[in-house]
Amino acid sequence: MNRGELADFLRRSRTRLAPSDVGLTAGARRRTPGLRREEVAQLAGMSVDYYTRLEQRRGSHPSRQMLNALARALRLTVDERDHLFHLAGEEPPRTGGSSTHVRPGLLLILDRLHDLPAQVLSDWGEVLAQNTMAVALSGEHTGENLVRRYFTDPALRAMVPPEDYETHARAHVAHLRAVVGARPDDPGPAALVAELRASNPHFADLWASHEVAVRHASTKRFLHPVVGTLDLDCEVLLSDGHDQQLIVHSARPGTDTYERLELLRVIGLQDLTPTGGSRG
Repeated sequence: MNRGELADFLRRSRTRLAPSDVGLTAGARRRTPGLRREEVAQLAGMSVDYYTRLEQRRGSHPSRQMLNALARALRLTVDERDHLFHLAGEEPPRTGGSSTHVRPGLLLILDRLHDLPAQVLSDWGEVLAQNTMAVALSGEHTGENLVRRYFTDPALRAMVPPEDYETHARAHVAHLRAVVGARPDDPGPAALVAELRASNPHFADLWASHEVAVRHASTKRFLHPVVGTLDLDCEVLLSDGHDQQLIVHSARPGTDTYERLELLRVIGLQDLTPTGGSRG
C-alpha cells in the first residue's frame, strides 16, 4: 500500500469535484475548491475520521468494499478506479462477468434527479448506487442484491401491497432467468440462482416454471411507513452494454402520490444533515 500516493490521489480527486457534481448543495461560501472531506465520507458511507486519516497517510488498509465505495463517491472512471486499487495494494475487480462500476456520466444523471427516487442496478439486481430520494423511499441498499432481499427479507416485501407480492416475485425471477440465459458463464447471476433455489422453495418453484421476461417500464405501488401508499411510474433506462439499469420512479402531477412524493423529498432532505445518515 502506497500511503503517500493514495493520499495525494484521494485529495486531488476530491478537489476537482463540486458539490453539484455529486448531488449536494454547496451551502456557505467555500474557502477551497472541491468537496470537503466530510462530504466524501458521507457519500462513501465511512466515518470522517477514517477518511481524514487516509488523506493524512495514517489510515489502515481499506477493504475492497471501501475502495469501491470511494470510487463511486469520487466519480472515478474505470481506469481511475483501477489506479485506486493498485495504490491500496489490491488487484482491481476482474470478475469476467457484468461490471459493478458505474460510469461517472450515469452517476451525474442520478445526482441530477434530486426530486425523484432513482438508483442504478446491475441487470441481475445488484444495487450499485442510489440517490437521496431512493434511500428515503426504500432504505439504503447499495451493495446488496434486491432479488435476494425480496425473497429473504420480510421487511422489504412489506413495502409491497400483499396483492402485488406474487407479481413482483414472478417478475424478479423471469428477469433473472433472461440474464442467466444471455450470460451463462457470468458467475454472479448463476451463484445467486443456485443459492436461492437451495434455500427458498418459493423461488425454486417460480424458477421451475421457466418464465422469461426482461424488466421494462411499469407502474409499482409502495407502502411507505410515513407518507402512505405511492403509485409510481417506473422507467428503466439501459446502459450501452445493457448490463446496468437506471431505475427512475415518478408520479403524475396533480395526484395524491405526487404530493406524497414531494413530502418524501422533504423528509429525505431532513435526514441528510451532517449528523444524519449517509449514502454510498
